[in-house]
Amino acid sequence: MVRENPPVKEPEESEIEVGKPKNWAAGMPGVLHSMIPAIEHMGVERTRKTLLSMNHKDGFDCMSCAWPDPDHRRAFEFCENGAKAVTWEATPVVVSSSFWAEHSVSDLLARSEYWLGMQGRLTEPVYKPAGEDHYRPVSWDKAFSIVGNKLNSLQSPNEAAFYTSGRASNEAAFAYQLFVRGYGTNNLPDCSNMCHESSGWAMGQTIGIGKATIVYDDFGKADLIIIIGQNPGTNHPRMLTALEEAKDNGAEIVAVNPMPEAGLKRYKNPQRVKGIIGHGTEIADQFMQIRLGGDMALLQAVSKRVLDAEAENPGTVLDHQFLQEHCEGLEELKLHLAELDEDAVLEATGLRVEEIDELAARYLKAERVIITWAMGLTQQKKGVAAIKEVINLLLLRGNIGKPGAGASPIRGHSNVQGDRTMGIWEQMPPSFMDALGKEFGFEPPIHHGADAVKTIQSMREGGIKFFMALGGNLVGAIADTNAAEAAMHGTEMTVQISTKLNRSHAVVGKEALILPTMGRSEIDRQASGEQFVSVEDTVCAVHPSFGKVEPVAPGLLSEVAIVSRLARATIGDKTSADWAGFEKDYDLIREHISHVVEGCEAYNTKIRKDGGFVLPNGPRDSRTFHTPTGKAVITVNKLEFLDRPAGTLILQTLRSHDQFNTTIYGFNDRYRGIKNGRHVVFVNAEDLAELGLKDGQRVDVHGVHDDGAQRVLRNYRVVSYPSAKGCAAAYYPEANVLVPLDNVADGSNTPVSKAVIVRLEPAQEQESHPTVPDVTPARV
Repeated sequence: MVRENPPVKEPEESEIEVGKPKNWAAGMPGVLHSMIPAIEHMGVERTRKTLLSMNHKDGFDCMSCAWPDPDHRRAFEFCENGAKAVTWEATPVVVSSSFWAEHSVSDLLARSEYWLGMQGRLTEPVYKPAGEDHYRPVSWDKAFSIVGNKLNSLQSPNEAAFYTSGRASNEAAFAYQLFVRGYGTNNLPDCSNMCHESSGWAMGQTIGIGKATIVYDDFGKADLIIIIGQNPGTNHPRMLTALEEAKDNGAEIVAVNPMPEAGLKRYKNPQRVKGIIGHGTEIADQFMQIRLGGDMALLQAVSKRVLDAEAENPGTVLDHQFLQEHCEGLEELKLHLAELDEDAVLEATGLRVEEIDELAARYLKAERVIITWAMGLTQQKKGVAAIKEVINLLLLRGNIGKPGAGASPIRGHSNVQGDRTMGIWEQMPPSFMDALGKEFGFEPPIHHGADAVKTIQSMREGGIKFFMALGGNLVGAIADTNAAEAAMHGTEMTVQISTKLNRSHAVVGKEALILPTMGRSEIDRQASGEQFVSVEDTVCAVHPSFGKVEPVAPGLLSEVAIVSRLARATIGDKTSADWAGFEKDYDLIREHISHVVEGCEAYNTKIRKDGGFVLPNGPRDSRTFHTPTGKAVITVNKLEFLDRPAGTLILQTLRSHDQFNTTIYGFNDRYRGIKNGRHVVFVNAEDLAELGLKDGQRVDVHGVHDDGAQRVLRNYRVVSYPSAKGCAAAYYPEANVLVPLDNVADGSNTPVSKAVIVRLEPAQEQESHPTVPDVTPARV
């Protein structure tokens, strides 16, 4: 069953329908929205092999998120968005050779992300020479030769950057970073730069590790779970099952979010009777509708109430033994929070005193507390400081390093955490670099490289001339769309290692290559036999992943094979790496990992154990903290929040239910009541009245920034929505155009996509909605 280039219909703007937001998630609609598209696009047999293998111990790891797996798996260990992701990847629809003659790069540039992805799987290398507007098929050997010759012609290795998506396996990521460092640069931007970099910085500086301090089973042992800036019903739906189990065990749950989300209200578990024919499970006991950017103020206010309770009843509230033995900075925090301005807290959060008191009371009575967060916290200007306040609150009552308690950043991509463990970071520590150099007999570069934002900035200035991506869609994901695209167009060569088309294949340098690769769901046969790969989930569990279906086309190479052949064509024997051996047998890569990566000793043995293994974690395992003093650091952070000028709103970008990152599966966001469209802006009804606008009106959304650039989304439909007052929302990646490239989180350099000042004006008359937002970049 192989089809080529199906017709693609996209809804017109006039077809958009707006209904009421849903009050529950999943249930039978989730099952139907999983199974019907899967069977339609993959057929019954391919659907059976993929969905019944996903997230099982002898199957493949889901590519849609990094949510951990329970020890005891159900037959259906996938969610709706996981089913959409595997349908997207494992589809037998392929891009034909004739496609490249029929469609120029200019034509691809005018297409939507949805149209590009719907063309099917890529199956052959294609090359766009300088001065031409078409890709043309080339052999694998020719493709590798083109890349190697170009890289070796650059004046400096630092004129190249090598991006990585979280879809890459541990084996591919380790080989990739070795290739890049063997070539001579640390320019290794990755998708984490744009999502959880703030988590890594804040946690690394306070507890010595930038990863979750819990395991999966801790959710079922918690007394209180505080969920900040997350929408699990869409972005990681299997989390709802863990939250339901926590509620069954008596936990209370508090949701802190600017918008009410269906999955945090009520969950109808389709694998339970009450989820099919019953009411389901109420999830959040308290919903705190916080103003965008107000999380740091809320957390400080709760910590102050904890300290006040201790002052009123000395010795009964704080975990004094834990604080004395394992923490520093408590006295400084007491002095700082004693001066906290409660009026400023209320202004920053948009909450009532009673709501904050209620959260503090829940925290004080709970013996085991988990605080979990996602992009709503990390993509703020003060995201690093806000996450440090999460750690402060947890430390006060010893809620790190005991069952049912801890810090839990939720990674949104399937192996973004594993990629970082394997060395995909522009500033890996000296211990890793020394071990890498010793293992492979070379001197790794010592200077830190460019992250995602700095890569675009360097391209714009002419410093980076070559760009390669192992998966992903950087120009779709990064802020300041037109500035980023102009920078990418200015490079000399771009190379994409991909399964399907996306906008990064149309926004290219003078020369461009696409190298098609196998998907995680596909059987990977090499010279030594069938191979498996490994991934790390959001709670540090590393497990194997086995492809289960035949590749969509003969001649496809795995990520490991592509990276190995690129290295052979580019750096040859500059390191002692056996690139040909890596391709033949992935055990050889894992053997090297065991010598280089801390915690991965005896990798080949441990990964073959039932369910894999869990990486060591000092704060979780033994309350040890790899900080300069060996203690967890309680920090003092100046309270700052975003000022909203009169006549403006604070906008956040977010996903619809029919998408994963920049991949658009469809045009519906059923939990928010949107059908057949994406060009909407969600606004509180009171704000609409104050701004003189009406529900359903067409507006232009203008970004307000002091760099002089005009950033506009044209002809968007206003949707009256119960968002926090003063706050608005629009879909990513379209709304990325409103986020200035230099508007980044302090410390982490993450684009600030959750705090964009915008102005809404009645729309200019246009015949149709433009494919690309109307933007005049400040600098090209």
